[in-house]
Amino acid sequence: MSNSHRPARPARRVPLLPGLVLIAIVAAVTVGAWLQFGERQALDTVYTAGRADRDRIDINATIQRVDAAGREMTLRVLVTPRGALADPDGVSPAEDLTVQTSTATRGDLTFKAHQRIATMDLPVALTGGSITDYPFDAYGADVEFGAVLGGEKVPVRVTLSNNDVLFSATVDASTVQGIAVLDIGLARSNSVFIFAIFMMLAMWALAVSVLIGGWYLVTRRKGLTWPALGWMAATLFALAAFRNTAPGTPPIGCLLDYIAFLWAETVIAFCLITVVITGIRAEPPATPPTDAPS
Repeated sequence: MSNSHRPARPARRVPLLPGLVLIAIVAAVTVGAWLQFGERQALDTVYTAGRADRDRIDINATIQRVDAAGREMTLRVLVTPRGALADPDGVSPAEDLTVQTSTATRGDLTFKAHQRIATMDLPVALTGGSITDYPFDAYGADVEFGAVLGGEKVPVRVTLSNNDVLFSATVDASTVQGIAVLDIGLARSNSVFIFAIFMMLAMWALAVSVLIGGWYLVTRRKGLTWPALGWMAATLFALAAFRNTAPGTPPIGCLLDYIAFLWAETVIAFCLITVVITGIRAEPPATPPTDAPS
């Protein structure tokens, strides 16, 4: 028999699912690495304002924590005199020093002459934004630093960095009449934003899954299928715990709840109640036991 008359072998079909899983894993790892690199770069960014004179007051400010619910940002501040403004030890002011701040803070910082200056936390009030807009909420903060040493105004140089991984900061730094001005914008970091979006999509996916399962049980009149009912009830309560893992602990009633959580809980609860009611009606009536013959 010639080769032309042999029956053709069916083409081997390559499984599609393993390939899709591999592509999803590679994409997830790539996105994760990109997010981590971007967050690391954002935390390493340093903003500078003021003058770089030899005789000056250096102010190193770091954003330690942003309390969106309390509408307050905490700056960790280290003040260091330089040149002729410092004692020979380099860490104490030669005369009484006052660091003047903006009205958004709780007051000026004062340091006695010839005494070491320790790091201190400075609370700053936030402007604009509302935590109920989570994860799309954004805030602002206006920070100013000036210095007076021995009753005379002296140059200042301010460096600002961000250590709060839940927020990203954008800073417009400038110098006005010897005062360092920092216009700070704060928004949720990329990792927090993407995780919150993932949470909302997962909530809706679970709700739709329960809805499809409930529709199947009702239309096929499966009765009281206890494993399915247990899965629905577990999903109903698990969503509340899942929602509480949102980074930044947003309060109940934020945008995340109105977009996904509350509606997902409503859909799942409705499906559970509907399946129970229709399941009871679909169950066959119980037959009384017959008496055994004597």
